[in-house]
Parts: sequence; structure tokens; C-alpha cells
Amino acid sequence: MSTVTASRRVARVMRGIATADGAGVKLTRVIGQPDLDMLDPFLLLDAFGADEAVDYLAGFPDHPHRGFETVTYMLEGRMRHRDNHGNSGLLEAGSVQWMTAGRGIVHSEMPEQEHGRMAGFQLWVNLPASDKMIAPRYQDIAAERIVRVDAGDGVRVRVLAGRYGDAVGPVNGIAIAPLYLDIELAPHARGAAPLSEGHTAFAYVFEGAATFGGGDAARTLASGELAVFERSGTAVEFAAGAHGARFILVAGQPLNEPVARYGPFVMNTPEQIVEAIRDYQAGRF
Repeated sequence: MSTVTASRRVARVMRGIATADGAGVKLTRVIGQPDLDMLDPFLLLDAFGADEAVDYLAGFPDHPHRGFETVTYMLEGRMRHRDNHGNSGLLEAGSVQWMTAGRGIVHSEMPEQEHGRMAGFQLWVNLPASDKMIAPRYQDIAAERIVRVDAGDGVRVRVLAGRYGDAVGPVNGIAIAPLYLDIELAPHARGAAPLSEGHTAFAYVFEGAATFGGGDAARTLASGELAVFERSGTAVEFAAGAHGARFILVAGQPLNEPVARYGPFVMNTPEQIVEAIRDYQAGRF
């Protein structure tokens, strides 16, 4: 493959940290940890993957959100979502849910299996100040609706959001104009993906090893490592090692706004956080 003009360089490589959330679900926190508190507009990235039911069965009982979006992408397993507005949905392998919490919602995410592997990602995406108090909404996308592209030369892409070539992902109407790709590479396969100039972008490798960038600036990441890209450039080059690779590539427009965070509430000022706590305690979500 010829060198892509304006190819992004890797600015930083890091690993997540093991932690637990919800009622004790074991996971790896990649964004939202001490070494990478946030990556505007991305507030958190958790990778979860467990073979033993004891590590995930307790799930995520009822909890509130306000002021941001949660994106759950299931690789394996089944998760039931319910909220205090009467909505319910089943997230199965290959599906994605993009939930806009807006002014407030209380929901649960509970495994609907008692054995077998459960794996996937949850990403938290900040909302601009103008959208923090909008009505909650969901985009529940079944696996068969995810756009799949065989780009040739051992490159296969699932397009959850944004555009890859002529393919457009099913998630739409999101303020940050996101790109969310699941890219699988055969051994030694090479490819590239377009990125919007100035947008924040990262890749997280979860199978094999992948090299990002071209020439002397190329960096190779093992499974479990995150690459944060510089914001300059309109594409990212990638290549697999001898055993192939699989990674998610995510990008979005930075908001460049003040952030006030308190657990499941993400607003712009401390005063708005206090208001969110009062509204939740008063049952106004």
C-alpha cells in the first residue's frame, strides 16, 4: 500500500488498569484512569471480557446518568437493558447501543446468561453544553444492522458509526460526528481509514498486534494497548503482525468546554452537578 498523505502519528501508547464496577464486574479501564482522565470528548473506555460467570453475573444494577452518552458494543454474550421510563432491550453479540442520557435517566445493565464468555466495550461520550438537558433517547442497533465491509487484502471492517469508504454506520444524529470502527486484519494485512482533521482519535487493540502510522513514526501495539493519535492528519495507517489483529478505531469532534464530573453526572459547572444530585434524589430523572 502506498503511503497515505496526512497520515496521523501516534502521540501516546498506554495500557488500561484492572478494576471493577457496577456490582463487582471485572473490567479494564482504559480511558478514565489516573494516567488518562479523559480524551475530549471521550470520558471513559472500559473493556470487559470474562469467561467465568462470577466475574460478570452481578452486572450493573439501577444507576443514574446525566449529561453524556454511553455506548455499549457487545462482542460476546447477552446483556439486558432496562430503565425507569419503561424501556427494555437485549444487547447480543455484535450489537451496539448508543444511549443519550441527556437530562437524566436511571437504568440497569444485567447479564442475561449464567455461563459462557461475556466481552465488549463501554464508551462514555460527553455532550455539548447545549445538549446536556435534552430528552433521553436510544439507538439500539442489532448485529445484522452493523455495516460490514470487506476492503480486500485481508482487511474487514464493521462500521458502527461514521463512514468508511462508501459505507455509513447505522448510528446517526450524534453531536460529535463520531467514527466507530471494528477492524479485523489477517496476518500481515495493511490498510488505512479516513479521519476528520482536528478530531480526537484513538485505537484499542484487543486481538493480536497492530502497527499504526507510517515510516519512522510507526508504533506497534500489543493486545490490551491504546494508541492516542495526534489531531493533525486525515487518515490513520495500520498493519497487522504475523498473527493478525483486531482493534476498535474511534474518533470524534472535541468539545473544548469545561467539564465538571461527579460519578455518573457530567456537566459544565459544579453548580450543575449539585442540581443533578438534587434532581436525582427528588426523583426527577
